[in-house]
Amino acid sequence: MTTVSTNKDTRTTDADFEAPRAEELAELLVRRTRPPRPGALSASMTFGWRAMLKIKHVPEQLFDVTAFPIMMVLMYTYLFGGALAGSVSSYVQFLLPGILVMSVVMITMYTGVSVNTDIEKGVFDRFRTLPIWRPAPMVGYLLGDVVRYLIASAVMLTVGVVIGYRPEGGLPGVLLGVVLLLVFSFSFSWIWTMFGLLLRSEKSVMGVSMMVIFPLTFLSNVFVDPRTMPGWLQAFVNNNPVTHVASAVRELMAGGWPGVDIAWSLGWSAVFVLAFGWVTMRLYNRK
Repeated sequence: MTTVSTNKDTRTTDADFEAPRAEELAELLVRRTRPPRPGALSASMTFGWRAMLKIKHVPEQLFDVTAFPIMMVLMYTYLFGGALAGSVSSYVQFLLPGILVMSVVMITMYTGVSVNTDIEKGVFDRFRTLPIWRPAPMVGYLLGDVVRYLIASAVMLTVGVVIGYRPEGGLPGVLLGVVLLLVFSFSFSWIWTMFGLLLRSEKSVMGVSMMVIFPLTFLSNVFVDPRTMPGWLQAFVNNNPVTHVASAVRELMAGGWPGVDIAWSLGWSAVFVLAFGWVTMRLYNRK
């Protein structure tokens, strides 16, 4: 059946249009210059921006980096301050750097949840077909989450200053502590990308993440000095990566230079990236 369309005095039918021949299509494809392949940094930043756009459309995702940190600081400071240090003002000097590390490390679990959600929606099938650097989607998730960690750090430090925290290291010490924490958190998040690819549902990722994070964060020097603990527990606490990071951040913000704890923190970060990053990419290529 022939359809007719009119435009002023001109009458055109489908028969006036010829389908392009295969040779003509091939000539167009060969002649047209392809766009350059994006570099590793460009692709990773693009996926990082995609992660940030999710927050724009679902601002409730900022709850865990705003309300949650405030609740953690106020609850633990006023709950344990009088019992452990005699006063809130004394305890907050010890607690705030540790609770900062604890809160940001706990937030890292949502990286795995985001990865698992995109897998269930089929988005990763599209990512794997793109001519980009293979780890770019994963690195993009982590880069986007680094911004969330930075927001959480700023919120907690602001609340800490309001209730009496005074870092003797000043602004340089605070910045160095936050940078070290961001490096560690970025590396630690590779654990959750692995679980996000390995497990079948968001609930499974959340459950396993809690089983890993709670012992690491609570069995550390975040709340109390490990010297008050039994000997067998001190052996675990003193070799806990969260303990090294908390000690390094605490000393940096106090104006010191804890070289040993900084070295341990960076060493653990390298181990997490090399071990879990390799497993993550292997799962990503096969899933």
